[in-house]
Amino acid sequence: MRPASRPASSRGDLVPSAVLGLLGTRGPTSRADIARALRVSPATITQVTKDLIARGLVAERERGKSHGGRPGRLLALVDAAGGAIGVKVTADHLAIVDARLDGTVTSSAVRPFDPDAPDALDRLADALAEAVAQHDGHLLGVGVGIPGSVDAQASGVVTAPTLGWAEARVGDVLRAALGLPVLVENDVNTLAVAEALYGAGREHSTYVVVTIGRGIGCGIVVDGSVFRGAAGGAGEIGHIPVDPDDGPLCGCGARGCLEAWVGEAALVRQGRELGLLAEAQGVHELRAAADAGDTAARDLFERAGRLLGRTLAGVVHTVDPEIVVLLGEGIDAWPHWRRGFEESFRAHLMPSRRSVPVVTEPWADDRWALGAAALVLASPLDAEGVSGEQGELVRARLHVADGGAP
Repeated sequence: MRPASRPASSRGDLVPSAVLGLLGTRGPTSRADIARALRVSPATITQVTKDLIARGLVAERERGKSHGGRPGRLLALVDAAGGAIGVKVTADHLAIVDARLDGTVTSSAVRPFDPDAPDALDRLADALAEAVAQHDGHLLGVGVGIPGSVDAQASGVVTAPTLGWAEARVGDVLRAALGLPVLVENDVNTLAVAEALYGAGREHSTYVVVTIGRGIGCGIVVDGSVFRGAAGGAGEIGHIPVDPDDGPLCGCGARGCLEAWVGEAALVRQGRELGLLAEAQGVHELRAAADAGDTAARDLFERAGRLLGRTLAGVVHTVDPEIVVLLGEGIDAWPHWRRGFEESFRAHLMPSRRSVPVVTEPWADDRWALGAAALVLASPLDAEGVSGEQGELVRARLHVADGGAP
């Protein structure tokens, strides 16, 4: 994560790792820009990068653009400085990617998965062991994204009702099986981490990432760090009650939650009630009807947008973000959500907040798994120590130039 609120030097030996992480995620960068990004002195960066060059981890490249005076030389990571395996765990499959420090996905795979199986964690470990064995290069660690609450990234104790897991010791099992650093986090939080490395979070230190699709999730980043809450469950905005008359039953067991109105299953249910969908049809057919100009289908999405907008206005008043990022499997239908969302969102904001920008980002099938890999790839920039001792192990591996064990 970008150390926005305090300098990287507040954690001693983090600076060399932060330099490596910054170069890995941003590409060739001048010493002056590195110092500004990490909020440490130019003299410190000069000394640190001199050592990294001597160790063969960093190399000088062509000179950058001049902003007055002599242009500085750019620094870049050597090839194959590090990569990570990321896995998104769902109720019926695993999405696994192999990613480099710059966010490039070098391979991806989808495997069936039954979280209810007695040996589910062993099967997860086996799938990841196969991905680890196929990795070509210097592997820094494994990141795991879970649709539920995680006590801490480093320990990885998971409670995920949609998977049927209660206090599952995911981190311990995977570390024992793989012999690598393993970081575990709520899946939407992993997307917020990825935004810090490769997206809107590179320019903003306080923002929210909202996902629309099967559910409605929210990752909250404050002063450059993911806000996790007391038990790792912050951001469950899909379970904010939005219906004063209780409304439909939600998967969480309560009634009238936002997700029970605008999540994928809820939209399909309403589409069938309106006669827009046959029993075997789903959200893709609903979007196709809206694309074709069906007024009832468009109205359904517009109502969903209004509910989401009103709810996010409350989130903006609570968090005061610089920007709101919208993404997820359902984002391809956003043109039909937009009108209702914009009217409701802006109308429910205080005048001083009405200019907060909202951006949508395209979605790819491997985005969740890349977010999980970003847990590992962000560890060098973790000035707040969110990744704990597992992050320290990742940073130690990053400093090994030849890919051997630290």
